[in-house]
Amino acid sequence: MTLYDWPRASAFGRVIPKNKIYEHAGANTGLKDLFVREVDQITWSHKLAPETVNLAATKQVAEIQVFRITARTATLDRDVLRAIDKAIPFPLIFEVAHGGRVRLAAAYKRPSEADSARWVVGDYFLGDWLPEDAPRAPLPVALNMGALYERLLEPLVAGQTARLIPGAASGFGEAPQASLTPSEAERPLSLEERIAQAEAIKAQTREVERITARLGRERQFNKRVAINAELRAAKRELERLTGAHPGTAVTND
Repeated sequence: MTLYDWPRASAFGRVIPKNKIYEHAGANTGLKDLFVREVDQITWSHKLAPETVNLAATKQVAEIQVFRITARTATLDRDVLRAIDKAIPFPLIFEVAHGGRVRLAAAYKRPSEADSARWVVGDYFLGDWLPEDAPRAPLPVALNMGALYERLLEPLVAGQTARLIPGAASGFGEAPQASLTPSEAERPLSLEERIAQAEAIKAQTREVERITARLGRERQFNKRVAINAELRAAKRELERLTGAHPGTAVTND
């Protein structure tokens, strides 16, 4: 995982009052309390646009906004990120800073096919925590704004997949692929397919953990037998999703 050296021409540096987010996101009392507890400051730090990064806009990605959140806690609730995403009608990349460290976060965001005035926001992907003074890399090479957005999201998606799968490759292009047909195996997966795969792996991992917890609580032998069978089926499905050999993606019974 890396941090990016956002181009100087893209610097925006505008502090956003929380009440503006509340207003545009339709925040209720619970969400406002969450912002008070977890967020110190929100800065609209950079604006990646055709005029600032010299890349052509695409139909889905005209601009990419970079928001820096100075957090009061090391764990930032996803609802905070989602509220900001809801308030800003552009794809967002977050830098979350806390205690001298910073990490990237983002969800795949696209215009709704049913209503172009609405945005569809997926699950959030988080990068690793890095020191504030860690070296920053130039922006990824891309042909247009849409491709740049994909290049910025790819390491976050691959990183989460790698954390869920012991021994998974760290390179995005080498991430495990699940049960592809011969024609699918001949082409690289699109970003949307990678995200769908990562989300499916995450959900199935949670299902394995949930069943494992049930097994640990159960004392009756006949019920343990049934739960064990359920657990084996869940693990097989996880192995299918990860493309792993039996026993490598998850722990044994």
